Amino acid sequence: MTKKDGRKGFDPTRRSLMKYTLAGLFAGVAAPGLLRDAAAQAAEPALEGKKILVVYYSRTGNTRAMAEVIHATVGGDIVEIKTVNPYPAEYRATTKQAKEELESGYKPPLVTKIDSMASYEMVFVGSPCWWGTISTPVISFLSEYDMSGKTLVPFMTHKGSGLGRTMAHVRSLCPKATVKEGLAIRDGEVDSSHDQIATWLRV
Repeated sequence: MTKKDGRKGFDPTRRSLMKYTLAGLFAGVAAPGLLRDAAAQAAEPALEGKKILVVYYSRTGNTRAMAEVIHATVGGDIVEIKTVNPYPAEYRATTKQAKEELESGYKPPLVTKIDSMASYEMVFVGSPCWWGTISTPVISFLSEYDMSGKTLVPFMTHKGSGLGRTMAHVRSLCPKATVKEGLAIRDGEVDSSHDQIATWLRV
């Protein structure tokens, strides 16, 4: 039998259950900042004490959105890779140019320069998927700097191909770096993939 106090119909057990239920609902709906903080704390052991860079190329904004989620969790610095000559706004024109550049080995010149690259120990490298691998601006970036001894963590947005051959390509460009398993998120799904990204960062 549930013990009741002097108030008619008062049930402390039921009141406690309601309190915890409401607290759980409040935490899930009203505290996304707290959830992000928890993800950051969970990622800390592997990242603690390291100087981190999140660097990315984004043509339409999808990879930028993913980079910002990662940066909000791991901290450090964030830099967008920009080319001297922008790619066409029209999708098909860009895919045609990208294919030609990848097949010819062309590396587009970059506006982006990082003077303190040597100081970073862990580099998260973001790219849209172009013909099953990283974009040519990211190839240019990885080719311009000595990544020896650094930990590289690729991430990618895509339309259905996932990481493709990204991991092998990054390892071939940076043979003296440690390349961790990357993560690919489908275009337009970054906002609904925060938990997936946080879980990946904890591995």
